[in-house]
Amino acid sequence: MFILLRLRIVEVGQPRETNVSPAHPANLSPLKSLLSIYNPLKMSTPMKIHGSAKSTCTQRLMVVAYEKGIELDIVPCDFAVKEHKSAAWLEKQPFGQIPYLDEDGFILYESRAIGRYIATKYAGQGTKLLPDPVDLKAMALAEQALSVETADFDPNTSGIAKEAIFIPHYGGKVDPVALQKQQDALKAKLEGFERIFAKQAYLSGNEIGLADLYCLPYGTLAEKVTPGVFDSTPNVSRWWKSISTRPSWKRVLEEGK
Repeated sequence: MFILLRLRIVEVGQPRETNVSPAHPANLSPLKSLLSIYNPLKMSTPMKIHGSAKSTCTQRLMVVAYEKGIELDIVPCDFAVKEHKSAAWLEKQPFGQIPYLDEDGFILYESRAIGRYIATKYAGQGTKLLPDPVDLKAMALAEQALSVETADFDPNTSGIAKEAIFIPHYGGKVDPVALQKQQDALKAKLEGFERIFAKQAYLSGNEIGLADLYCLPYGTLAEKVTPGVFDSTPNVSRWWKSISTRPSWKRVLEEGK
């Protein structure tokens, strides 16, 4: 009773003269004042991403962050000294890969997991990339789309990048037969994507989602190696142009130069 009475006096009592703004905690109700002071999203330090803006996996989570309107503190990995294979790195990322997230001591690795964490934590701002968890059917469709990206898009687009870009980069020679095998496999997979996009605009429905963004890094490299790879069918072409021309992805590409 004492607490309730005291709160009421604060709410209806005569306000004191003050020079602070109406939004200042001194001019808010006790509850609103507390909420204005304690804002976990506002208080948290920037997410530190240990990786490289040139890396496809780092780019995967970068585009998610930019769609959500948040900035990242990207700490470059020193590949010259094989920092990603150091004991300190392996303590954070047991497989010696990039990227990993360090947020106030919270460590998370695997780019898709980090992207999902960002999309979930900042669900209330920027582009909505995942449905509300209580909508079971929408969540099931989102999970389906994420599985499609992992199982039916990534293997061959990353395979093309490996054969035509990564192997030569590390001193190897392009194997035309192996490259053609990946290109043919991707072409066959895109027939399934064409059937999906004949019914809906994006992988999980008619709104862009996390799975669509995840296709961008390796899809872009596959298109670089095989120009027009996504233009052979109308609906895949429309989808690819829609996602690859987004400002968030253009920013990622610019920062990865």
